[in-house]
Amino acid sequence: MRYISTKASLKGNVVIELNTIVLGATVVDEQTLIGNNVILGYPTRAKVLSVLNGNLASSTLSSEFIKVLDNLSSGCRIGRHCIIRANTVIYEGTVIGDYVETGHFVLIRENTVIGDNTKVGSGTIIDGNVRIGNNVNIQSRVYIPPKTVIHDNVFLGPGVMITNDKYPVSKRLKGVIIEDGVVIGAHAVLVAGVRVGRNSVVAAGAVVTRDVPPEVVVAGVPARIISSREEYERKKRAYESEEEELAKGS
Repeated sequence: MRYISTKASLKGNVVIELNTIVLGATVVDEQTLIGNNVILGYPTRAKVLSVLNGNLASSTLSSEFIKVLDNLSSGCRIGRHCIIRANTVIYEGTVIGDYVETGHFVLIRENTVIGDNTKVGSGTIIDGNVRIGNNVNIQSRVYIPPKTVIHDNVFLGPGVMITNDKYPVSKRLKGVIIEDGVVIGAHAVLVAGVRVGRNSVVAAGAVVTRDVPPEVVVAGVPARIISSREEYERKKRAYESEEEELAKGS
């Protein structure tokens, strides 16, 4: 089923595939592709519950309920030259910049802001009220909870887990801050409230329980400093050169 709200604004050369639902005053800017089974502008949980707990008829058809959701939604905004792949759901109040791509089965909840040239890998959950900068590369199956702030030029490897509750289940949530140029390896865990300093590297599988200074590499459980970013870059260049030499010899 395809549904596009009469309140939505689709700019020039927008491609919308089948079975896509566009709710509320959603804006999709030019040269953007919206894939199959995408939902844009889904209302917040509180709004949906308010309807379900109200006078909704027991025989309401799915097509009628979509109109109910449309009336609830304030919409979202998608920038220019974006690719929103199949089965992505983006909630209302979210603003996505230009040249952003999502993989398949991505969930981006309400009031999230994502900057330009950012990629969000398949199966990733951005759980609302998150700030993500420009040129961020988020690999598959990453979890990003509310209050997280990710600055520019950050890489998050597959399966990275960010938390916001140091003593679950508590009434105090505290976001993680990831500064510019950080690299975080696959399946690393960042504990609530930590700050990962500019140009630092978190090794795969590390558990970060305290702030990470800028320009260092941390590894282990709990994560500890093992070298500098400068040393990391030197080793990376040597590793890449080795690959180039092997390619020449083949």
